[in-house]
Amino acid sequence: MKNLREEDFKSGKVDLHIHSNFSDGKADFKSIIDSAKKNGYKLISITDHNTVEGHKIYNDDILIPGVEFDCWLGYVFIHLLAYNIDVNNKELEKFMAKTKAETEGDIVRLFARRNVKNLISALHNAGGIAVLAHPACYWAISLERLVKKLISYGLDGIETYYPYPRFRKIVKFRSSKDIIKLAKKYPELIQTGGTDFHGENFS
Repeated sequence: MKNLREEDFKSGKVDLHIHSNFSDGKADFKSIIDSAKKNGYKLISITDHNTVEGHKIYNDDILIPGVEFDCWLGYVFIHLLAYNIDVNNKELEKFMAKTKAETEGDIVRLFARRNVKNLISALHNAGGIAVLAHPACYWAISLERLVKKLISYGLDGIETYYPYPRFRKIVKFRSSKDIIKLAKKYPELIQTGGTDFHGENFS
C-alpha cells in the first residue's frame, strides 16, 4: 500500500473504503468484487463495520482484507480502518462484532468499548495496519493532538482522499485541504482513500 500514489485514488480505480451487506451496505460482497473487476479497478478493500466475515468467504487478487472499527478515544468517537490483516487471527476476535446489530446500527455502534491502543497493537500482530478514517468529521478540539496520540499508539495512516458523502457533508468540522496539510506534517503516515460506498451497485 505504500506504493499507492495520489493519482491512484484520484483516478477512481482504487477504493479502500467500501461497505457490503455484511454490515450496513446494500450491495452483496461478491457483487462488489465482480463489479470492481468488470470496471477495471486496480485495488479495492471492503471494510465492513467491526466484521471480516465476508473476507473469510471471498478473496481476490484486487481485494485487500479490511475492516472499519468503531472506537472511542477519550471523548471523541472515531473510526479506525484496518488493512492487510489476517482475518482468522485469534487476537482480533475479541474486537469483532458479536451480533449483526453491532455491524449496522449507528446507535448500537456508539456503545463500542474497544481500547484503541490495544486494538492497534492487535492489528499489527495480525499483520495489518491502522488508518484513521474520514478525519474531517471528528469533533475534536485539536485534531492534530488526536492524531499525535494515535501515532503514539502506532497509527500507520490517515484517510486523506475521501469525498465526505451523505451526512458527512454536514457533520464535517474541517476541509479536505486541512487533512492533507496535516498528513504532510507527519510523513510517516500512509495516505489512503475511498468512497465509503454503501449503495446497491458498485461501479
